[in-house]
Amino acid sequence: FSSNGRDACRELIGFFFTHDQSLTIYEYRQFGKNRTIVLPFIQKSIYSHQCGRRKGKQYRLGDFYVGATLTFLSSDHASLPESMKENTFLKLRITHIDQIALDSLKTASMDQEDDIVIQETNDRLVFKAIQDVLKEKLHKRGVRILTGLGKYFQQLDKEGNGLLDKADFKEALKVFHLEVSEKDFESAWLILDDHGNGKADYGEFKRGIIGEMNEYRKSYVRKAFMKLDFNKTGSVPITNIRKCYCAKKHSQVISGHSTEEEIKSSFLETLKVACSKSDEVSYGEFEDYYEGLSIEIIDDEDFVTILRTPWGI
Repeated sequence: FSSNGRDACRELIGFFFTHDQSLTIYEYRQFGKNRTIVLPFIQKSIYSHQCGRRKGKQYRLGDFYVGATLTFLSSDHASLPESMKENTFLKLRITHIDQIALDSLKTASMDQEDDIVIQETNDRLVFKAIQDVLKEKLHKRGVRILTGLGKYFQQLDKEGNGLLDKADFKEALKVFHLEVSEKDFESAWLILDDHGNGKADYGEFKRGIIGEMNEYRKSYVRKAFMKLDFNKTGSVPITNIRKCYCAKKHSQVISGHSTEEEIKSSFLETLKVACSKSDEVSYGEFEDYYEGLSIEIIDDEDFVTILRTPWGI
């Protein structure tokens, strides 16, 4: 889910009921080997989209797919942690789908509203045009820019609600030398400021302007982080990362150009740039690092190997 403009990593399980179009979401927490507690995250009810082109429209079967974002009003859910209620909206990302169940339920009633589909397609084209312009500028600087941008936005966000205004985003693009034409920026802003209050979520802004890695890659980033964050606190001490990161099979170590300690120290120094706290790394900060790395790696399997090797996943 997104918290204060940053993605946090917490595993939830949701159910959608086609007979009444209701949904519910639970968190399963395991204590020891045999004890599991089921906590309600979103109570069973009929809900509507709170953001984007579908704002106000009820959730339907076609809204559930890998990579989709579900949005809820935080104030409607008493069981949410207090820190999450501070944000107006709760945003959840779908990472897996029971495809067999979905295929068996698909009917003609799933037809989407044509005008909304066209609008969403046009929105993607607006962002794609900007991403293509910035691609060259991000080459070889992806990690530095993504980690720096995330930290920069957090520092600007004095209220801690994940929202910044138009001037903040324009200034950020200047600071990181990511020049976008006025026309492209205004087109993107019309999409991002979907509530018309002159503010936008900076996580959404970053994903729209720069893009994001695909869900296949994200799944391995999550696996690595969840292996480190075995207590599911949402952040990991730097000392734990140092202990778990293995540089033995790094190409520069194998070739003799660097030692394991040099590679490990270099990785930690770069990762620390993204961190708002000097002694720990949140999931969002961890993902920012690999988001930047992902920009420079074309092949999915090459990216996955880079994650598998040091983290042993």
